[in-house]
Amino acid sequence: MKPTQILFTDVSSQTWIEEQRLNAESHPEFSQQTDWSIQKRQLHGGASEGVDLIEVNNGRLKLAVLPTRGMGIWNGMLEDLPLGWNSPVKSPVNPAFVNLSERGGLGWLSGFNELICRCGLISNGPPGTDADGNPLESELTLHGRIANTPAHYVAVELDPADGGWLRITGRMSEGMLFGSQLQLESTLETQLGSESFTIRDRVTNVGASEAESELLYHINVGAPFLQAGAQFAIPFEEMAPRDPRAAEGVTDYQTYLGPTPDYAEQAYYFQPVADEQGVTPALLSDSTGKLGFLVEFKKAGLPCFTLWKNTQPEAAGFVTGLEPGINFPNFRATEREQGRLKGLKPGERYETEFKVSILNNSDSVDAVRQKITKLTQQSPSVIHESPHPRFS
Repeated sequence: MKPTQILFTDVSSQTWIEEQRLNAESHPEFSQQTDWSIQKRQLHGGASEGVDLIEVNNGRLKLAVLPTRGMGIWNGMLEDLPLGWNSPVKSPVNPAFVNLSERGGLGWLSGFNELICRCGLISNGPPGTDADGNPLESELTLHGRIANTPAHYVAVELDPADGGWLRITGRMSEGMLFGSQLQLESTLETQLGSESFTIRDRVTNVGASEAESELLYHINVGAPFLQAGAQFAIPFEEMAPRDPRAAEGVTDYQTYLGPTPDYAEQAYYFQPVADEQGVTPALLSDSTGKLGFLVEFKKAGLPCFTLWKNTQPEAAGFVTGLEPGINFPNFRATEREQGRLKGLKPGERYETEFKVSILNNSDSVDAVRQKITKLTQQSPSVIHESPHPRFS
């Protein structure tokens, strides 16, 4: 049987479905499993007014997708395990209520509460004035615009192959007259009954002039995976702290504190090592080694990895970021100097892919740890004790 496609949103044809539920009752031919569903609805009230929410349930794993916020993932659940973090920003924020330029270009933080959000597409990293490149794009705000860009096209696919796959595809456009014109097409897929999901993105320069692009995935994890004594592991060739503050904890970068008053964030930059399939595993495990949050990314498309540690008190946002990217989240001028900006000629594109899996027993956590150890042994892991000019 061929896949079934359901169109939720298409601005070009003025197609708009505000509320719909897909399940075994509406599509009995899709799968023999009956505990799956996809529900689209719109949030109302406060800063969430008008935010589209698509709740995906594969029978074990539930994900809340936000087309209004660049196809980010607000949060999730694997059975009784919560996925996400406790942000001071409690509900999804409509981009209409986010002023990216406020507070010195840090306005992005007023909408930041997702499990997964993108940073890009024209820029990411800190705010400031970039004297090079297109003058109309010189005033940069924190982490760019794509996380606050609503999708103009959203469709669902029910694919019966291999027991059943749920896919959601969204398209966002970022650009302006006389500026860069970039389009992001993102597809999230998950197999029925699985404990994982995959995101595949394609960024295309749809303009008439060459454009620069940056892209980083802010994958944000809190409790129960993040706790005092939690451990991080990734195979790498080189690592360097982002700044002097990160250098203070470079010898303990793998281990986490519990919620800590007055904690100042730390970030570490990695040049990762991939396996024979070109995939790099990055693992956060709890202090007992019985729970793991695993990100596996294709290094060819995502050659950089950032570890963000932010173990503030719970009320302030106790969270860590596992962040594969095409670049490091430095100021755009720095990334240009290091050759990590993606230059796209008209019609050119690049693709990225990563998979998130939830490990809920010690055997699966140990298996990933052993793989990381084996990959690490293939090449020496150089750790710079202070910021290195090649990284930041």
